[in-house]
Amino acid sequence: MYAGFIIINIEVLEIVLDGLLGTHRLFAGFLGGFYTFLINAFEILAFLVIVACAIFLIRRNIIRLKRFASKDLNGWPRSDANYILITEIVLMCLFLTMNASDTLLQSRGAEHYAAANTGNFVISQYLQPWLDPLNNATLGFIERLCWWLHIAGIFTFLNYLPYSKHLHIILAFPNAYYNKLAPMGKMENMPAVQNEVLYAMQPELAPADAALRPNLAQKM
Repeated sequence: MYAGFIIINIEVLEIVLDGLLGTHRLFAGFLGGFYTFLINAFEILAFLVIVACAIFLIRRNIIRLKRFASKDLNGWPRSDANYILITEIVLMCLFLTMNASDTLLQSRGAEHYAAANTGNFVISQYLQPWLDPLNNATLGFIERLCWWLHIAGIFTFLNYLPYSKHLHIILAFPNAYYNKLAPMGKMENMPAVQNEVLYAMQPELAPADAALRPNLAQKM
């Protein structure tokens, strides 16, 4: 779910640029078939995010697993988790509906959409039978509505994160990258201590001037 949500939102860059430049699927032109591959991968991830979030909601609110039923989760912690999961489901559904209406308009040769010519995508194509009876004007409205709600939802979600326990969505990558790999509390070898122990166990290895040097045990 985490990886899917992060990777899918790479597409937000294209959505923002399309809005600023007045283009439609800006990257489709020069990425060609690779663009279709990327969107197909994003759609598969979006579907998996929806499934994972639905399972998490069921575990928390219907099955009520014991570790989710503790009193310390009452109130905001439980509501916060549900808000995040529902928001992710809504955002992924908007993404898939936007693609379904978009590709349907492309196939009809609708103005502003036909130039993209991406073809159908792997998941959103199964939503097209529900949208097909609609005329182009209604489809265009749905596509633009999903477009706006998706990008507005992403920006709203980003503003909500600092107040949520899910801030780790942003901080997890730098935290993992900069985390020290050495075990906590690991001590570096001290040559002086090593030598004292070695000489105590094997006096014959002690150098000739060892007796002239202060004994570590005496210091301690």
